[in-house]
Amino acid sequence: MGFINIYQWYTAQNIRPRGLLLELLKTSFDLRENSGELTCNVGIWQGLADDDPDVDAIYRLTSDQECIFNSDKPVVLSENTVCPFNSQNTAIRKELFALLYLPTSVTFRFTDILRGLVAQPIMWAAGYKLGFTEATVVQERNPHNLLKDFESEIPMFLRGQDVVSIVNEVIDKKNSIVENLQSAYWALLVERIVSSDEKKHLMPG
Repeated sequence: MGFINIYQWYTAQNIRPRGLLLELLKTSFDLRENSGELTCNVGIWQGLADDDPDVDAIYRLTSDQECIFNSDKPVVLSENTVCPFNSQNTAIRKELFALLYLPTSVTFRFTDILRGLVAQPIMWAAGYKLGFTEATVVQERNPHNLLKDFESEIPMFLRGQDVVSIVNEVIDKKNSIVENLQSAYWALLVERIVSSDEKKHLMPG
């Protein structure tokens, strides 16, 4: 289950999306070398954002350079290739609306990243892929307390890889999107990545 930094498709700047594993911060990915053209079903499109894109607090505390992404063609990730995506400038197919569910028992800076990590294996099982496009919006970010942002992101850094592995093990291609979503969060509850609060929203009974 390989994570990549999709920002490297659109810029040579040393920048990464919020949610990328810490151990990959200095990794250079050969994205174009492994690319090709094919027909596929894209379930979710994530558009990038210029000026102040969605990055983690470590980036903002140590660099915080603005970024204007290059114009380039869209890119779609293959199955078992993972990249964090967020809740900004994102379009999702109606058939996958259940995957819009934001977990309520994790921190604010983890919730949409966790949602995206859960969604990707479920999409693969249903025959859909995740796609990214060049920046189509400009973000002017509100003031944040960066240390509080960092504190809120710690579970994201520590458990991101675990989330994808756990979810991938429990989903079943024969199940519906909702059934796989429920199975995913039950498994995450067992592993204490989420709390029992999620049962109130996702579990029947």
